[in-house]
Amino acid sequence: MTALIVGGDKLGNIPQVLTDNGVDDYIHWSGRKKISYNKEIPSNIDIVIVLYDFINHNTAGAVKKMTKNMNIPCIFSKRACSDLMKKMNNCSHCKYKGLRT
Repeated sequence: MTALIVGGDKLGNIPQVLTDNGVDDYIHWSGRKKISYNKEIPSNIDIVIVLYDFINHNTAGAVKKMTKNMNIPCIFSKRACSDLMKKMNNCSHCKYKGLRT
C-alpha cells in the first residue's frame, strides 16, 4: 500500500507508524507552499493522510477535493503518532486493506 502524506515539515516517527500498519511506501508533500495545491495526486496512491496542523488551507481543500474525485480515502490527522493511529483504526478502508484487524 502506498500513502501520500500532505503537511508537516518533518515526519518524525510517522513513517515507522505507517510501516507498522502495512504501508509499504509513502510520498511526502510539505503542503506549506502554493505549489502543493497545484500538484496532481499520483495514480498509485492508495490512501492520503493530511497532517492538518501543518498545512495551508488552500492545499487542504484542494487535496480533499482531489481525493473525493479520485475515490481515494483521506485521513485528516494531527502530526502526532497517537492521533494518526486512532484515525487509522477508525478508517474503514484501512481495515478493508488488512492494515488493522
